[in-house]
Amino acid sequence: MTETTFGYVTAENLPLFTDLYELRMMQGYYNQEHNPKATFSLFVRDLPPNRGYMVAAGLEQAIHYIETLSFGERTLEFLNEHGFDEEFLSHLAELAFTGEVRAMPEGTLAFANEPLLEVTAPIMQAQLLETVLINQIGFQSLIATKASRMRDVIDREGDGQQLVDFGSRRAHGTDAGMKAARAAYIGGFDGTSNVAAGEAFGVPISGTMAHSWIQSFEHEREAFETFVDEYGDESVLLIDTYDTVNGATVAADVAETNDVDLRGVRLDSGDLAALSRSVDEVLPGVDQFISSGVDEYAIHEFFERDGVGAGFGPGTALVTSTDAPKVEGVYKLVAVERDGRMEPTMKLSTGKVTYPGAKRVRRLESDGQYAGDVVGLRGEQLPGDSGEDVLQTVIEGGDRVLELPDVETIRTTASTHRQKLPERHRRLDDPEPYDVRIGDRLQSETSELERALESRIRDE
Repeated sequence: MTETTFGYVTAENLPLFTDLYELRMMQGYYNQEHNPKATFSLFVRDLPPNRGYMVAAGLEQAIHYIETLSFGERTLEFLNEHGFDEEFLSHLAELAFTGEVRAMPEGTLAFANEPLLEVTAPIMQAQLLETVLINQIGFQSLIATKASRMRDVIDREGDGQQLVDFGSRRAHGTDAGMKAARAAYIGGFDGTSNVAAGEAFGVPISGTMAHSWIQSFEHEREAFETFVDEYGDESVLLIDTYDTVNGATVAADVAETNDVDLRGVRLDSGDLAALSRSVDEVLPGVDQFISSGVDEYAIHEFFERDGVGAGFGPGTALVTSTDAPKVEGVYKLVAVERDGRMEPTMKLSTGKVTYPGAKRVRRLESDGQYAGDVVGLRGEQLPGDSGEDVLQTVIEGGDRVLELPDVETIRTTASTHRQKLPERHRRLDDPEPYDVRIGDRLQSETSELERALESRIRDE
C-alpha cells in the first residue's frame, strides 16, 4: 500500500466507499436506459435500547462527500479490472450530483420513522449515496446521542462538570476515533484527548499524564516533581499508580514544596466515588478528573454516592456506545418518477414496511417544551403548522443552498433541543416514547398504496 492515511480511504478513492451492488445497479440503470428521478429516505425504524431520542450528526461529512463526488482515473481503472463496461465507466467519469438533499440540521433531535435526510435525484446518483450516508450519519448520531446522555446527567445531577473524550485508542479505527471526537463535542462534551480531531474540527484538546510517566521514575514523588517542574500550575497529576490516597498526599506535599497550585489530579481505578471523597480530604479545593469505565450510568452512580469530581474522561463506553452499539439506519426508495410524475412507493416486507413519498416533519411545542412531531407528505398541511419544520433543503439542483453551521453552533443547537425535550423522554432507562404521529394524507396514501400493491401481487 502507498496510502498516507491509516484509513486507506482518500479523496482519490472515496467514490468507491460503496457496496458493490450499488455500482452493479447503476450499470444496469445506465445500460437499460432506466434512470428516473427518485426519492430515497434515510431513517431508523427503532431507536437503540433505552434511547428516547437521537441527536442528528454527520451531515457535514455526508454533504462533503456529495459535493466532491468524482470518479477519477484510479477508481475507473479498478472498476474496469472488475468487469464494468467501458461505456458505463465513461459515464462515471462525468458523473456529478445534480439533485436535491433535504436533511435535519446537525444537533437536531430525531426520533424513529422520521427522515434524517432525503435525496431526490436521478436514481443512478441517489443509489450510489446509500452506503456512505448511512455510515456517516448513523455512526456520528449514535455517538452524539451517547455523549448527550452523559451531559444530561451532569446537567440534572451534577455541578457543571467537564466531559473530555478519552476514547480514541478504543475506537474502531482512526476514522471512527476522529468522528467520535466530533460527535461527542456536538453531544455536549467539552473537549477531546485526540490532537488530530482538535486540529481538524476545532474541538478543544485536553490531556494529563499516563501511568508510564510515574513508573519510569524510581519514586512517585520524583515523577510528580519532574512533571511540576515542566508544567507548573498547569499540572494534572495521575495519583492512582500505586495507592490513590498516598498519591494524593505526595501530590499535596510536592505542590506545597514547589509553591505550585495544581490544576488537578486524575483518578483512573478503584472505587472512584469513595476514593474521590478521601482525596478531597487530602487535597481540598483541587479539581479531580475521573476516568476508567465512565459512561452516563457510572456518572449517575458517582453522584448518587456523593463522589467529588470536576470532570470525567469517558473512553471505550463513549466511542463504542457500549450499551447500545448500533443504530440501524436504512435508506429506502419512497418515490420514483413514472410517466412524468413522482409516484410513491414502499416496501411491504414483514417488519420492514416503509412510509411512501417525500416527507416533511413538523415539531410541535407547548410551554417551551417539545410536545410531539407530525410526519406528513411533503406539501401536506399538518396540524399545528405554526410549529418548526425540521427538514431543511441543503442542496438544490446539485448546488449547496444552505451554509452549514460550525461545530460550536451545532453543539449549542443540540443543547437547546435537549433541554426542550421533557425529562420523561430522556430517562436513562425505559424512557417514555416521544409522540410521533403520521399525517392524515400520509396515512391514507400508505393504506391505499399497500392495498394496491397487495392486489398487484395477487394478480401476478
